[in-house]
Amino acid sequence: MMKNLNVRAAFAGCAAGFFIFASRLPGEINTETNTVTPGEFLLLKKQNELLQQQVRQQQSIIDSLVHKVSAIEDANAQRDREVQKLETKPADEPPSEPARPMHFGRVDITGEGGVAFFHSQSKGQDPNADFRIDEARVFLEAPIWKNVYLFSELDLAAREVPDLTLRVGELYLDFESVSQLWGDDRMLNLRVGRFNIPFGEEYQYRYAIDNPLISHSLTDLWGVDEGVELYGSLGRVQYVAAVQNGGSATSQDFNADKAVVGRVGYDPAKWLHLSVSGMRTGDLDVIGDGWSALWFANGWFRSLGSPATTVFHANLVEGDVQARFPGIVMRAAGGYITYGDNDSAGHNHRDVYYYYLEGVKDITRKLYAAARFSQIFAPGGFPIVGDGNMLNYLAHDLTTDYWRLSLGLGYRFSPNLLVKGEYSFNRGHELNGEARRQENLFGLEAAFKF
Repeated sequence: MMKNLNVRAAFAGCAAGFFIFASRLPGEINTETNTVTPGEFLLLKKQNELLQQQVRQQQSIIDSLVHKVSAIEDANAQRDREVQKLETKPADEPPSEPARPMHFGRVDITGEGGVAFFHSQSKGQDPNADFRIDEARVFLEAPIWKNVYLFSELDLAAREVPDLTLRVGELYLDFESVSQLWGDDRMLNLRVGRFNIPFGEEYQYRYAIDNPLISHSLTDLWGVDEGVELYGSLGRVQYVAAVQNGGSATSQDFNADKAVVGRVGYDPAKWLHLSVSGMRTGDLDVIGDGWSALWFANGWFRSLGSPATTVFHANLVEGDVQARFPGIVMRAAGGYITYGDNDSAGHNHRDVYYYYLEGVKDITRKLYAAARFSQIFAPGGFPIVGDGNMLNYLAHDLTTDYWRLSLGLGYRFSPNLLVKGEYSFNRGHELNGEARRQENLFGLEAAFKF
């Protein structure tokens, strides 16, 4: 299109010059001798130079317009990619201002993380008052072909991992706007590779820069796994559906039964977002998979049966609601989990119920207060780590009920820098009736992104 524009401009300039020249011929040429005098020739030459100068000016204007149109198209394409990445976020919840990526050729690089101080009571996970790198990750994005993009997350540090070893987080190919084939940009997109398990809403703001508090809810359902995902939106309805391996974070699946997960969201008003999620982990092998890819209660789903023989699974359903008012954000969720296995010594079955309520109130434009209450009920006993010792409460001791109250303050210097403090109260009971105490946690954190 731009080449055609240049050709038309040049043609218009030449045509204009021809007609001007032609219009001047009768008055400029000596009709008696049918010749051109030296003065007339110089005048014609000067007029021709003026015409050429006008053509060059027109071409310069056209080139400038071409550059501006190209810049607008590039900006629109970048904006469309950012919008597509928000397929799992409610439409009424705008993301924080994106950091400007660093460009290396066609690769965009961004990152985020947090540095923190944690001090728990004697039976908590940080009784020795730890300074630590809470999170550190780098994101890479590059165009592959047309609307196909590569996205990769490199985890340098994570709260759930005790060492500083480079790990792969998400890594997938994004086939955006597949529905353009029938004229709709956002109806259908395809993702293939390793990506977040799209269950519930909390995983979308659990990273330090997005989380108003330092802790998460007790359930804290999240994880990454290999598979294929479809996502998109239809008006006020958003959806995401995925089939993934289901087992622990390795490149191999030890059971052919796959995890299936999906979520449907609806925005009845600009200030209100609702969603329902469902998931089955699929059968997981104790010897190979070990535990689920889905994180639960600061641990994973694991077998309650015989380690040598058991195949286990969990099915989950959750409802989420988010409401935004001037200076106030409120979130709530509740769900049900059913666990089962095929232990030959006797099938184990457990029912687990959970919920959380969260509110964030702006005190000033940058200072805010936040609170979250979350609770889990497991009448038959279940591995619930919470803020306790993982070796005890994931591997051995079962818990029947547990609650957490988190209170915090935060100050946003900018969308890319957040400082926050929190104190969380934790209480519960083990299956044998013993109370769980001395697990309260105090934390300070500076979260950032670039």
